[in-house]
Amino acid sequence: MGERQLIVWCLLGKKAGDNTQVRALATELDLGSVEKFITARPWELLSHLGTEPTLMGIDRRQSSDLQAPWPDIVISAGRRNEPVAQWIRQQSGGLTRLVHIGRPWAPLSSWDLIVTTPQYFLPQQGNILHNSLPLHHVSLEGLKNVEKQLRPQLANLPRPWLAVLVGGDSGRFVMTGEKGRRLGSLAADLATAAGGSVLFTDSARTPRSAGDALQAQLNVPNLCYRWGSGDDNPYRGLLALADAFVVTGESMSMLGEAVDTGRPLYIFDVGDGAAHWWTLPHSYRYKPLSHRVAMRFGPARMRRDIGNIQNTLVRDGGARWLEPSMIHAAADSLRAAIASPSAPSQGSGSVAHNELKRAAQAVRQLVITR
Repeated sequence: MGERQLIVWCLLGKKAGDNTQVRALATELDLGSVEKFITARPWELLSHLGTEPTLMGIDRRQSSDLQAPWPDIVISAGRRNEPVAQWIRQQSGGLTRLVHIGRPWAPLSSWDLIVTTPQYFLPQQGNILHNSLPLHHVSLEGLKNVEKQLRPQLANLPRPWLAVLVGGDSGRFVMTGEKGRRLGSLAADLATAAGGSVLFTDSARTPRSAGDALQAQLNVPNLCYRWGSGDDNPYRGLLALADAFVVTGESMSMLGEAVDTGRPLYIFDVGDGAAHWWTLPHSYRYKPLSHRVAMRFGPARMRRDIGNIQNTLVRDGGARWLEPSMIHAAADSLRAAIASPSAPSQGSGSVAHNELKRAAQAVRQLVITR
């Protein structure tokens, strides 16, 4: 490769969690990168049916330019950007190295490196790197500026500050109004028992009805951010300042970022418990129904179970389930932590930090060995 500056393209789409992981890996590479925003067409799924790479599934006019000089490395995540990555390599004459985060639809052998996590059922093989959590590049040191911006808004709210981070529908998990109500009630009970406040933020995936139902239960001191309100999103500030976190279990990115702060993490189960899925009206929405069909009839490598990450976090002591029976014990622990604060545990030895470094080294190895 000589002294030529390597070219890295990041393929970004509409999913914030995918974009977070792509950007985290590119930042850790420290080679400089170019972000290419890809807008998929409604029929993009058809682009996966052929045998040749194609851009038929994207809107070229709404997407970033894709032209030479072609990159040495392409980092992608999500189904919609896979054909784009494969097309770019074809245009480069096969020289571009492809890195995919998550679980690809294309054959595993068509990727130079796949960085995956436990919710996917991918095999152990040479071009697959297995991590325990999604990639992110959030550090407490890097959050100092947003911490200064948010802290004045929390000055009159009693501690402990309980951040409630809410996602939405994902696969078989459906965030209904009733689940929002239950989550809001549990969070309010925990804040009341601890003598603290709730700091609530939803996301683009949160159904409006669920967010409304949750907010209606917050009869405690609180700060609420609703997606689309036009206000500044306090999410990163909450990562810096919150004393504890409640996160909806379907959001892998939020779980990964919260657990890496080293502060108490409680997972709210967005599942349906022991209820038979076919008896629940929300199971017949497109996303959960299509997910169940794929899990039932799709090949093993196309399946996923987010519960694998949740259960691993709980098993290893990184999180606890948010349940009525643990409210008072958790409140006692939070009050004790406020009374005798310890230094944040996140740092160079964190699991997320080490896994990100390992992934970046694996990417560098792709071009070193060319």
